[in-house]
Amino acid sequence: MSTGGEQRPPAVDAHHHVWDLSVRDQAWITGEDLAPLRRTFTLADLEPEARAAGIGATVVVQTITVAEETPELLALAEGHTLVAGVVGWTDLTAPDVADTLARLAALPGGDRLVGIRHQVQDEPDPEWLLRPDVRRGLTAVADAGLVYDLVVRPHQLPAAVRTAALLPGLTFVLDHAGKPPIAGRRTVPWADGLRELAALPHTVCKLSGLVTEADPRSWTVEDLRPYTDTVVEAFGPGRVMFGSDWPVCRLAASYAEVVDAAYALTAHLGQDAQRAVFASTARRVYGLADPVA
Repeated sequence: MSTGGEQRPPAVDAHHHVWDLSVRDQAWITGEDLAPLRRTFTLADLEPEARAAGIGATVVVQTITVAEETPELLALAEGHTLVAGVVGWTDLTAPDVADTLARLAALPGGDRLVGIRHQVQDEPDPEWLLRPDVRRGLTAVADAGLVYDLVVRPHQLPAAVRTAALLPGLTFVLDHAGKPPIAGRRTVPWADGLRELAALPHTVCKLSGLVTEADPRSWTVEDLRPYTDTVVEAFGPGRVMFGSDWPVCRLAASYAEVVDAAYALTAHLGQDAQRAVFASTARRVYGLADPVA
């Protein structure tokens, strides 16, 4: 596919990752299916692909629950013109969450800290988000002026809905559209949970990570459409943002193919709505500065 980046205004990639295996292992990268990811991916690898696809700014997102990773991402962001925001990690159950967030904000690159995320998808308790200690941590995230990225599976959406309803002062961003079962061509119960979350005005959804929820070897744009249509209908373009999920997307598609698919899936919405999905929603929700270059 041709990205057509030269005809499009600069876009925001609201979700990608980087990691360096010489610094730290990524223990989640196991098995033959994930083997292509078992290498180092840096901003130097990302930038030419992102720029060629018309991306003017990005948000880098944590990958593991290790405290040292977030300061490293902040330092990377401070020295890079492409990265406008960092979604980091901290232990939400710790009693000193507020102090930790203040320390992170004071670090080099701390002004790029825009949100916090935890791998709720890996928690065995489907109601982990509803624990009192987690709610206390989420309150500290809100008090720090940050947003919270939700990475959950469909069966965890009910707890996400109840948690968000209890915390109207915190913006919740649903990563990867809640991981719909695209490969199985099912929408229930995912769509019901998604709509319940969208009914809360302080929630936002990312069009990200969908190509790897589909069949990575044979997905088509039309395979994704029922799910992206559901997202846009539920949230509206003003609460939807594009994310590449690079380099994980490489299991199913190139960076350019992911960008092209997202544009194709939102073409019917019109230019104003596409501008929201590809730039203004992310800039508003994450408080991103304009690109430096």
